[in-house]
Amino acid sequence: MKILWLKSDLLHPVDRGGKIRTYQMLKHLKRDHQITYLALTTSDDTREAFDRADEYCHKLITVPWKETAKFSPKFYCDLMMNLGSSLPYAIQKYRSPAMRGAIDRELSENQYDIVVSDFLVPSINLPQSHVPSVLFQHNVESMIWQRHYETANNKAKKGYFYGQWRKMVRYEREACRRFDCVIAVSDVDRELFRNQFKLAEVHDVPTGVDTAFFQPMTASKDPFGLVFTGSMDWLPNEDAIVYFAEQILPQIAAEIPQVNLTVVGRKPTSRLKALAETNPRIKVTGRVEDIRPFMAAASAYVVPMRIGGGTRIKIYEAMSMAMPLISTSVGAEGLPLRNTEEVLIEDEPSAFAQAVIRILKDKEFARRIGEKARQVVCERFGWQHAANKFAEICQRVAKKQVQALAA
Repeated sequence: MKILWLKSDLLHPVDRGGKIRTYQMLKHLKRDHQITYLALTTSDDTREAFDRADEYCHKLITVPWKETAKFSPKFYCDLMMNLGSSLPYAIQKYRSPAMRGAIDRELSENQYDIVVSDFLVPSINLPQSHVPSVLFQHNVESMIWQRHYETANNKAKKGYFYGQWRKMVRYEREACRRFDCVIAVSDVDRELFRNQFKLAEVHDVPTGVDTAFFQPMTASKDPFGLVFTGSMDWLPNEDAIVYFAEQILPQIAAEIPQVNLTVVGRKPTSRLKALAETNPRIKVTGRVEDIRPFMAAASAYVVPMRIGGGTRIKIYEAMSMAMPLISTSVGAEGLPLRNTEEVLIEDEPSAFAQAVIRILKDKEFARRIGEKARQVVCERFGWQHAANKFAEICQRVAKKQVQALAA
């Protein structure tokens, strides 16, 4: 197949769950299919981001774009202006006539079998076309905003999140219906799309993990150390750490005073930095070149998420390193994992705290959980399997469209 892949950014550094999933998927698809990658770029993109694009595509097309800095005066002005828009801000800010024009030109000048919108964002710039199209949905975006609304305590934030949620529901429903097919990343998300948006052509592909890269490591472990990894400028991750610090960590510390948490990931917010400055049990690293040593040095991996959608690649990475893992239901959502077998799942703060305490105190139980987790991901969740299934779905969609045109 010849695939036009649309994205809001370049993939390097591959330091976020969505980037990891796309990078691995495209790297495997590139072996058998012709990939053109068309994306927005900013002045923050490094030379490496351009130079290494050939790892996942045969042809790169970039469109310059400028993002408003978060928490700047213009950012808050844009949020206020968005109150009068029918589009959610997370979609509106990516509207780019230049990207729309680049897509239109590429489709007019070249013959593609299928167009893939990677995430919902690029769909705002996709012109009408006879070329079959697939929306690759890493999350149910409207559900994320619903959970922001449901967990917000501040009245102003709650009101804002409610408006964004309702706008996202409308946009996501309409966008999904414009595509010939929607591909989700779990059977849970697939059924949500099918039922909530009444989609007939919706499938799911499994999340994978690079089991050769994420292997158990021989390292000196902190017997009281916990770790969390992720993009720390993403609101669901920030919420998870604040929630853990305020409602769970004190309960663990009451029984294990030496407990500590290392938060590893790019662009920590000022709120998280302040949290680390005032709480000696918490360390925030910011971006690191390799997350594995930080994971290997901890005795357990925690995923205390209350907001989110799709599937958490971070969970499979921790499992692949044979780490005992404690998660909320939201954190492990969409992953075919068994509670108390490959992972411990608890939603109430006290129960989550007790699960962490059990892992830190019962080393044999922790070892068994970790080994079982590693076994499961090695047997069932390689990226080649995910890429093959993705390609099969795209080929069926393209063939169906050709047959429809010929009829």
